[in-house]
Amino acid sequence: MDAYSLHLAMAALVGASFVAVSAYYMHRKTLNQLLEFAKAIERDRDHEESAEDGGDAAEHLKKYPSRRRRKGNGGYYRRGSASLPDVTAFSGGGGGDEVEKRNGPAHVDAIPPGLPRLQTLPEGKLGNVSSTRSVHLIRPTSPKSPVASAFESVEDSDDEDNLTDNAMLDDTYIHTNGDGNLPLHINANGEQTPMDASSMIRSHSVSGDLHGVQPDPVAADILRKEPEHETFVRLRISPTEIPSPDEVEVYCTLQDCLEMRRSYVFKEAVAPWEKEIIYDPGTPKPMQNPFDHSPEGKSDHYFQMEDGVVHVYANKDSKEKLFPVADATTFFTDLHYILKVIAAGNIRTLCHHRLVLLEQKFNLHLMLNADREFLAQKSAPHRDFYNVRKVDTHVHHSACMNQKHLLRFIKSKLRKEPDEVVIFRDGTYLTLKEVFESLDLTGYDLNVDLLDVHADKSTFHRFDKFNLKYNPCGQSRLREIFLKQDNLIQGRFLGELTKQVFSDLVASKYQMAEYRISIYGRKMSEWDQLASWIVNNDLYSKNVVWLIQLPRLYNVYKDMGIVTSFQNILDNIFLPLFEVTVDPDSHPQLHVFLKQVVGLDLVDDESKPERRPTKHMPTPDQWTNIFNPAFSYYAYYCYANLYTLNKLRESKGMTTIKFRPHSGEIGLAMSPLSNNSLFLDYHRNPFPMFFLRGLNVSLSTDDPLQIHLTKEPLVEEYSIAASVWKLSSCDLCEIARNSVYQSGFSHALKSHWIGRDYYKRGPDGNDIHKTNVPHIRLEFREMIWKEEMQQVYLGKAVFPNFIDP
Repeated sequence: MDAYSLHLAMAALVGASFVAVSAYYMHRKTLNQLLEFAKAIERDRDHEESAEDGGDAAEHLKKYPSRRRRKGNGGYYRRGSASLPDVTAFSGGGGGDEVEKRNGPAHVDAIPPGLPRLQTLPEGKLGNVSSTRSVHLIRPTSPKSPVASAFESVEDSDDEDNLTDNAMLDDTYIHTNGDGNLPLHINANGEQTPMDASSMIRSHSVSGDLHGVQPDPVAADILRKEPEHETFVRLRISPTEIPSPDEVEVYCTLQDCLEMRRSYVFKEAVAPWEKEIIYDPGTPKPMQNPFDHSPEGKSDHYFQMEDGVVHVYANKDSKEKLFPVADATTFFTDLHYILKVIAAGNIRTLCHHRLVLLEQKFNLHLMLNADREFLAQKSAPHRDFYNVRKVDTHVHHSACMNQKHLLRFIKSKLRKEPDEVVIFRDGTYLTLKEVFESLDLTGYDLNVDLLDVHADKSTFHRFDKFNLKYNPCGQSRLREIFLKQDNLIQGRFLGELTKQVFSDLVASKYQMAEYRISIYGRKMSEWDQLASWIVNNDLYSKNVVWLIQLPRLYNVYKDMGIVTSFQNILDNIFLPLFEVTVDPDSHPQLHVFLKQVVGLDLVDDESKPERRPTKHMPTPDQWTNIFNPAFSYYAYYCYANLYTLNKLRESKGMTTIKFRPHSGEIGLAMSPLSNNSLFLDYHRNPFPMFFLRGLNVSLSTDDPLQIHLTKEPLVEEYSIAASVWKLSSCDLCEIARNSVYQSGFSHALKSHWIGRDYYKRGPDGNDIHKTNVPHIRLEFREMIWKEEMQQVYLGKAVFPNFIDP
């Protein structure tokens, strides 16, 4: 071994020895510190016990000043921070001093808030056991809950919503400990008070001992629990500084935008809940004859189309417009102002900051209250996600069935009605059998893959290919026969198929749908044809309402020579509606059909690039070029005519029709699975972000024929969303409640489905026994909304009790 290697080995040996010695002394020092710390704790405990036994408290605190700093008023460690939100616990009972508001009731046995207390026998009934010791009680299993038998009797009943209140449920299960007294606990004043039943279900065992103790009847306890008594950890997050001048300018601009919005939103003169007061929201009586028409007579109103907008006068000689609406120049001027506001850098920055803050507030709310929300849901008898009402708020009627259903229907018609004449093609009338022979197909050959109506990878960012999926087996003639109502057989096959879908909805009982059916604007007779198809096929269901969708296809019709200007489309769409409103007897079938129509929609590919409309756009009769008008151009003329029509119908006591276009619905009806096949990957869908921020969002199916595989496509939509985005049961029920609220179903049905006061904000408008949404969640949503309004209005917000549409 050379000298270099020897020196290197010696250096390594010396270094290792030094490290070992250092580690030994550091370890010894740490042990000494731990021992000293343990001894100090023991001394503190001894002094605390002596102080509690009558020692001098002042001298105790003087000797141990650190305990003054480390303990709050309630004896618990508390640390304040100006940078963290003030998290305060509130109980349904209310009251108590400041300490109890912050930390809950003071407990002499130092059990943290929220955990079950030790149950002790009443003083004087301990027998041979010392009264100073606490004795664990083993509560026997409670008798069978009377609520369970009630469930068995009403599980399949139509009147399940008329169950008895939780407050009226039998509580004899509590009196099973011999003397029949409620368990006692010691309050902050040292007095023994009966333990509330709600505090008895905090854990699965009475004493906290997980072994050797009979389990409590947790399910029965929960069923007898009133959800309103749940504790809610409220977040108090308020700005610590006054807004800067730049922020004040932004908020003033946002105030202008909100006021502008209010000037355009249609509001009924008398709200539905004021017009029809519901005292007992029981099951509304079904309409016996929904398509019966009784003569009503013609009113004196006179209407006239002027520059693309219908104006109504009291009579033909009157010159005063009864229901004035903003003209096109005003609308597009306001539109440009909104676009300018959106593009402003300081506004984008502040709004982004507030939106991100909303997401973080909701996440913090879940961290603090998710368990409480779940416990409140457990306490709502009979309700769960499966039997709360949910509405499919966006589904196209021609694709409302799944592919297996359509295949089964086609095979059935081929077997039962092969000789039915169904189409006229190439100068020849063809039977159903001849149609399939011309396609070289038989009923045996048909399967789901051959039908080829399901969207796949080829439809992504290809809206044209997606539309071709409406053609079974790729044949437009099959679409005309089975999925059209204006064909040679007057839509009989589609009518029968629709009634089967209605039957599925009625069987599910808790699922409703708003089916969107098209009026194209090619001719005025389209309305009468559609109404005739609805009435003749008796297409009515208490689970279904209709929306009319207007495909934005002016350029196609112009190229085909069907129309000469955009004014032709407006005439064909709106003039029949004004005619039937003024004189219901002129279109009796259309009159009864409009009672079931709740909205108007605009349909097209909104991702197409468009030229921004100018402030002075050409009027519809001047729009004679081959280019399709922009979405905002369509939107204004549909809005203006519908606004005037609704004012006229409202003045005559008729139902109104809301404007609910694909892009910009007040309540956001989102279809993540459909978007996943067309434009946006599922994981990039903004639905969970919108939901966190508190937007009024709901889930919908869009096109079950192309998208879904199961018999219940709406539940499939919810289940996939819950799995991918990890939505809780509370989240799903809140989304379902949103779908009912934003739908066009009647006030009476909404009162029956989600509560008599559904139109009120926050927990006042929630009935957990119908929605299964805890008051905790709705109280949080209302609190956040108020904070944002106070922020925008600089502390001067006025909060209406009802929800602004």
